[in-house]
This record gives sequence, C-alpha cells and structure tokens, in this order.
Amino acid sequence: MFRDEVVVWGCILFGFAAVLAGAFAYEQSPDQETYPARILLIRHAEKPDGDEAHLSEQGKKRAEALPGLFEKSDRRPEPMPTPDFIFAAKDGKHSHRSTETVAPLAAKLKLPVNSRFENEGEVKLAREIFTNRQYAGKTLLICWHHGNLKELATRLRATDLPDTWKDSVFDRVWEITYDENGKATFHNLPQRLLEKDSTR
Repeated sequence: MFRDEVVVWGCILFGFAAVLAGAFAYEQSPDQETYPARILLIRHAEKPDGDEAHLSEQGKKRAEALPGLFEKSDRRPEPMPTPDFIFAAKDGKHSHRSTETVAPLAAKLKLPVNSRFENEGEVKLAREIFTNRQYAGKTLLICWHHGNLKELATRLRATDLPDTWKDSVFDRVWEITYDENGKATFHNLPQRLLEKDSTR
C-alpha cells in the first residue's frame, strides 16, 4: 500500500513539474517578447579631467536640468514623454556618474533607479527589457557610458546609428521607438538643456 502511494505521489509531482517547465518555456518563448513604446538613451553628464568618479560642476548642472527634457516650455514646446522607468549603469570603482546623472530626475518623478546592470551588461539589460512585461508600452530612460552606448542601442535593435558617441559630447538623446511588432525606429535628438548645448 505504501509503495502504491509513493508511486501516485511521484506521478503527481512529476506532472506538476512538467506543467511548470512548460509554463516557463512558454514565458521564455521568443514569440512572447514585448516591447516598450520608446527608450531614451543618454550618456552620463560631464565629468572632471582625470580619474574622478563623480560628476563635474557642469555635469551636476546638467543632471539638475535633466527634468527639463520632459517639461513644456518656450524652448521646448513639445517635451519628450515622461519616463515610466529609469535605468543607470551600476556604480563602479571608477564611476558613479550614471546614477548621479539621473538622481535629480528620479527624485522629482518619485521613481526608483534600476542600477543592477553593469556597464558592458548590454545583453542582459536588453533581455530584461524585451522579456519583462512590465515594460510593455512604456517609456524607459537609460543612462549609460558613452563607449558602450552604440552596443546597447544595437542590442535594443536600433539601426542607422552614428559610428560612435564622441567623447566630448554630452548633450544628445538617442530615442528608439517600437511599433506593435517590435520594429525599432531611431532618432538622434538634442537635449537643449544648458546654454551651449546643440540646438539640432
């Protein structure tokens, strides 16, 4: 009798495990990918010369001005859509600049900053965005290091990108929008936050 009960329970557990495995496979299927409405990629704000891990005074000004991207004004009659989620490259020994750049915006919008992903973690970040349903149809802002921004944008399926993000440039927004089938459209836009920023 005991042996029969063990067999029965073994079959039940095996069946339950099979159901879970099937459900997991279904969730991870490429056919189940979802897409945000748009992703806004920015570089961290200005840095000092040398190995300083934090923003320069000019960088702090840009960080404080960042909410202006999403506010209507005479200079910006059509503001960018306000982010629903904010990401920044994880703090490291040599740089806290990405998290510092978005901190004032996050505080104003009362949003947490997802800084779990390290610079050079572009594959993992893209996978998170395309497989986590909470981002579907939303606007995401990502602050990253400029040397890896093209790689990140490529992983996010943008095309017709500039060859590089120049080391001296801090005042751009790379916007990627997605249609319902996940087709990406890329725009290279000016921030126009500080006095000497490019206007086009």
